Amino acid sequence: MAEKRDLLRIANCSGFYGDRLSAAREMVEGGPIDVLTGDYLAELTMLILWKDRQRNPDGGYAASFPVQMRDVLATCLARRIKVVVNAGGLNPAGLAAKLSELAGLAGLRPKVAHVVGDDLLQRLPELQRAGHPLAHLGTGQPLAEAAAQPVTANAYLGGWGIAAALRAGADVVICGRVSDASLVVGPAAWAFDWACDDWDRLAGAVTAGHIIECGAQATGGNFSFFTELAEPVRPGFPIAELAPDGSCVITKHPGTGGAVTVDTVTAQLLYEIGAPAYLNPDVVARFDTVTLAQDGPDRVRVAGVRGEPAPDTLKVCLNYRGGYRNSATFLLTGLDIEAKARYAERSWSDAVGGRERFAEVDVRLTRTDTADAETNAEAVARLTITVKDPEKEKAGRAFFAAVAEAGLSSYPGFFVENLSAHPTEYGVHWPALIPVDVVHQQVVLSDGTVVDAPRPPARPFAALSGSTPRRATLPPTTLPPTATLRAPLGTLVGARSGDKGGDANVGLWARSDEAYGWLRDFLDLARFRTLLPEAAALPVTRYELPNLRAVNFVVHGLLGEGVAASTRPDPQAKALGEYLRSRLVEIPTTLLPG
Repeated sequence: MAEKRDLLRIANCSGFYGDRLSAAREMVEGGPIDVLTGDYLAELTMLILWKDRQRNPDGGYAASFPVQMRDVLATCLARRIKVVVNAGGLNPAGLAAKLSELAGLAGLRPKVAHVVGDDLLQRLPELQRAGHPLAHLGTGQPLAEAAAQPVTANAYLGGWGIAAALRAGADVVICGRVSDASLVVGPAAWAFDWACDDWDRLAGAVTAGHIIECGAQATGGNFSFFTELAEPVRPGFPIAELAPDGSCVITKHPGTGGAVTVDTVTAQLLYEIGAPAYLNPDVVARFDTVTLAQDGPDRVRVAGVRGEPAPDTLKVCLNYRGGYRNSATFLLTGLDIEAKARYAERSWSDAVGGRERFAEVDVRLTRTDTADAETNAEAVARLTITVKDPEKEKAGRAFFAAVAEAGLSSYPGFFVENLSAHPTEYGVHWPALIPVDVVHQQVVLSDGTVVDAPRPPARPFAALSGSTPRRATLPPTTLPPTATLRAPLGTLVGARSGDKGGDANVGLWARSDEAYGWLRDFLDLARFRTLLPEAAALPVTRYELPNLRAVNFVVHGLLGEGVAASTRPDPQAKALGEYLRSRLVEIPTTLLPG
């Protein structure tokens, strides 16, 4: 059992595979912490790690993690700082062995445990024979009907394996595909000796984990109101100071860039979420019960989170090879842009023998040109043609030749960029659910001992979906009719957007009760579709979170078959929120600054 404590300081040093390499050292040396966590995995990352393992069977994990540990492992052991990461990816055992080897060369002997049970790839035939269809969450199609051969299949595990490892004395816990928030839930459950059905406390830890999981996005990174920050460059990474009741304070080390405010934390709470009932393997956290309050400079108190029993299913992330893709961008200059675009597309189609030769063709004209431009570059629009096909040669050399041969027989001013004869292989993301009782989470300790992870009591989520928060929130004030001014939505509203498989979410929040009253009434589904024409024909779900003065939209199918397969210029929908903020709308003058 962990020593009795009143505070647990959990720091994050990575929000994705490729994040700031020095962050681990900055967090360990920048001030007191008790646990160092790092999130390295996303749906796309699992495919990247699979490709890595094809080249090196001993790979399949985040190779940057051992480099970070070289800088801080000795200090972590000396200060009794626990390290908990999901850098194991597809090969947590391999990473645990590699870290132990490197530590031994440095004269260190850490107890390195790793969590297993998430990898279901070899079990897929068995699971399907047992009647588990692994149906696509978006379409309902069973996996067997897709004629797809998955190359990765990983269930999102909870934090109880991490807690078991820490209770057994591990210094470092390496996980594969656990939920991002589990990196905080596990250490908190260990430190405060929580039970598997301490729903409110666990929900508080899930909320803290969601806030810090993406690193500097909680401390001013990718923040709508970045111009208000004194020092937005190189923001410090976040720390969650957890209390035994599950509440926390979000902060960062003194003297680092960025800021921790109610706004920066709200932005991150809205990132990549759907309904306010936020499902995790260990608990359903009600984000519509969260309260935020500034608790001093760079300190935000997070409290009041209510939890409901864990769902009886786990999400599974599958990836399979989709084929090959290639793109070319035609630069169209000066006059007759629309006509030149039609000419370019017809010429290309004629050269390849028709669009139908390819499994999929995406054509996008982007009007980056301006009339009577001061420079040649400012007079240029871009027509991008992207093709996807199972045949590498067709998407590669054949596509390249069709574009290149038009060099002297196309529209006036013809030139292209990003043209290659070498296509890129892409993957397709397949999200599904599996009953929790068919997944067996275990911990392998440094001496080889295998420990079963506790399993929280669960109930079908359908029984939870109609539930309401136990703590009521006050409705915002509806504004009386007043004069309006046409201005960008972002003058008044912040936004954060991201991907959820093939869906995209856009969370928008206001900074006062009056502004939220207007936002809630103004931005209904019809107006959202008007402001975002790309979503006009797609299903959209809208949620209200009055406690955060926010509304959240999920645009289903916007990203097609997922990030790796999407043909959008912004395949992860990271900029979708900022696009919405740029749209001109009628805003009451009483709400506008100045």
